[in-house]
Amino acid sequence: MEGEVISHKAYARIGLLGNPSDVYYGNTISLSLSNFYATVTLTPSLHLLIQPHPLHDFIQFSSLSHLVTRLNNEGYYGGVRLLMSISKVFFDYCNLNNIHLHHNNFTLSYDTNIPRQTGLSGSSAIVCAALNCFLDFYKVRDQIKVEERPNLILAAEKELGIVAGLQDRVAQDFGKENMDKLGHGIYIPMDLSLLPPLHLIYAENPSDSGKVHSKVRQRWLDGDEFIVSSMSEVANIAKEGKTVLEQKDYSKLAALINRNFDLRRSMFGDEALGDLNIKMVEIARKVGAASKFTGSGGAVVAFCPEGESQVKLLEDECQKAGFVLQPVQLVPSLLKEIDFKTLQ
Repeated sequence: MEGEVISHKAYARIGLLGNPSDVYYGNTISLSLSNFYATVTLTPSLHLLIQPHPLHDFIQFSSLSHLVTRLNNEGYYGGVRLLMSISKVFFDYCNLNNIHLHHNNFTLSYDTNIPRQTGLSGSSAIVCAALNCFLDFYKVRDQIKVEERPNLILAAEKELGIVAGLQDRVAQDFGKENMDKLGHGIYIPMDLSLLPPLHLIYAENPSDSGKVHSKVRQRWLDGDEFIVSSMSEVANIAKEGKTVLEQKDYSKLAALINRNFDLRRSMFGDEALGDLNIKMVEIARKVGAASKFTGSGGAVVAFCPEGESQVKLLEDECQKAGFVLQPVQLVPSLLKEIDFKTLQ
């Protein structure tokens, strides 16, 4: 088939401050990682084909024990289901909004280097990249507002039963007033030069990051005073963090990072967070680094206020524990403060 091959890249996301208040009409500060990303490629074709990834959608095994080991380590799901889901959500949205789509077919393929189940929005990145391919293939980019696109990505994940925060798709202000009025959040870009050096800690075989929100959200919906007040404090940490970053008060930033995690731990409890996830935080704190989850678990963002000597200590501790430590490499212009009151 003739036609242009379209390819889009979407980056992994770190919640620096304020998460998980994105699901609770809160605020977050988030950033995108240039060293972790997903790429989706759309090639015009005679039939519509969703192409399995040779590694992430593995369906051939050497034995039954190989299959079981694979499932235990990697889970059941690859990216094909994500591509199918966003295809359906995109089609339904366009039908509902009288957006005309031509009838040409395509083949979708994907690749990703985002570590699985690390709370780095790996699923969202695949879906986001695919949506961008559709916008160009069907030439409807000007008919679907930028502010609406995160909701489509969220809908695709909900279609699959994936529990994820709104900031997984984009960093924004999720306040209730804005969410109710606009249906999306307020996006406020920040100067990347305000950030100190940060590091990412993650496990090779983490637990599922999608299990963390459930009970706390129901308690929040029920008006549980402790959860409501604690989640409000988490959201305020992001607001305070914006001021702290602008002042480059990095000792205060470290305190806010630690407080953010401590509040999450008090709300969710150790059983929900998981021993492995807690261990990553505690290893960072052992050497005096500030640390918190990047998302719902599986990876930790760490800040070493004392510089390179402290980073070396952290590196040694991570190596002993079998964790991966990498410097955070930023995507230019993608640090955002987000008010989630507007997004649900």
